[in-house]
Amino acid sequence: MVQTFCYINTSSYVAYTHSKVTRRMASSLPILSLQELVKVPLSQIPESYKLVDEQELPVLSNMSFMPTVPIIDMQRLVMEESTDHELEKLHLACKEWGLFQLVNHGVSSTLVVKLKAEIEDFFKLPLEVKTKYQRKQGDFEGYGQTPLFSEDQKLDWADRLFFVTNPVHKRKPHLLPEFPPSLRDTMESYLVELEKLSITLLELLEKALKIKKREMVEMFEDGMQAVRMTYYPPCPQPERAVGFSPHSDSTGITILLQVNQVEGLQLKKDGIWIPLQPLQDSFVVNVGDILEVISNGVYKSVEHKVNVNSEKERISIATFFNPKFEVEFGPATTILNPQTPPLFKRVTTETFLKEAKSRKLDGKSLLEILKINRNPTK
Repeated sequence: MVQTFCYINTSSYVAYTHSKVTRRMASSLPILSLQELVKVPLSQIPESYKLVDEQELPVLSNMSFMPTVPIIDMQRLVMEESTDHELEKLHLACKEWGLFQLVNHGVSSTLVVKLKAEIEDFFKLPLEVKTKYQRKQGDFEGYGQTPLFSEDQKLDWADRLFFVTNPVHKRKPHLLPEFPPSLRDTMESYLVELEKLSITLLELLEKALKIKKREMVEMFEDGMQAVRMTYYPPCPQPERAVGFSPHSDSTGITILLQVNQVEGLQLKKDGIWIPLQPLQDSFVVNVGDILEVISNGVYKSVEHKVNVNSEKERISIATFFNPKFEVEFGPATTILNPQTPPLFKRVTTETFLKEAKSRKLDGKSLLEILKINRNPTK
C-alpha cells in the first residue's frame, strides 16, 4: 500500500505550500492537510488532486424533473396505526434507491447541535494539534487525506478523520480517547444514540424483508462501528475536483449527518447522478454492501460521491454499522429457497473489511468479489 505524506514543520507551512503550489503545480505528493493548503489563494488545483473525467455520467440539475429522494418518518414507523404503510415506504426506499432521508429520528436535537459545533471547532484547530491524530504509515485510521494505493492515483478534495469506535478494545489510543474532552464526551453520547437508532432500523428492515426475527440484528449488536469526519474546503476549480470518489459503502448501514447543511452529496440512480438536497434536522441513511448481501440483493447498496464548490466549505460525519468482526455473514437463510438461491458467498466481517481497506474506491467493485457466478462463460 502506498501512503505518502509530506511531513513538514508547521511554522513554515504556508511558505512551503505557496512555493510548492505556485512553482510546482505538477507535484504528486499530497500534504497532510488540504485545509491548510487552501489558506494560500489558489487559481487552480494541484495536479495531484482528482481531475474529473469528461466522460462522467450526467448530473440531473433540472429541479422540475428531479426524482424525490425518499423521506422516512421514524415516528410514523414506530406508531402502530401507520407502521405498515411507512414500513413499505422504507422497504421500497432500500430496494429502489438504497438511500433515504430520515426525519423525526428521535436523536436529541440538543446533542446533534452540540456535536455539529464541536466538529466545526475541531477543524478550526491549529494544524499542530490536528497532526496528533494523523494517520500513521500503513494505517487506515487517523487524520489526513485520501489513502493512496498507487503512485499515479489522484486525491479527493477533502481532509478526513476516520476511526473505529467499537469494539472499544480496538480503538486507537491516540484518536477518540485523546480528542478534546468536550468533543470526546459529545461523540460518546452521540454514538450511544446512533447505535440505538441503527438497531431499531435493522429490526424494521428484518420485518420488511421477512427475515426471521433477530437473525440479522444479532449480528449487528455490539458490532464493528466506525466514524468518518470529513472537511471539504472551497475549491478554485470545483468542476475539475471530486470531494469523494464514487463508491458504495462496505458497511451494513451508514448514518450521515450533514454538519453545515451544504449541498454536495450525489447518488447514482438509473445511470444519472442525482444531487441530494439536505433536509434540516435529518439523517441520510444508506444501504451498504453488507446489507445488500444479507438481503440477497433485494436491497441495493447505493453508489454515491461528493462534489465541491468554490465558495463554501462542507463538513459531514458518517457513522458506519457492521456485524461483529468474527461473524460470518451471507444471504439471510430464512429468505433462501430452491427458487431463491444465494447470490453471494459467505465471508467474515473482518475479512471483508480488510479487503475494503486494501483497495481504492471504485464504484461497487468490492461487492463483485462476493457474487456467485451461476452462469459462467465456457
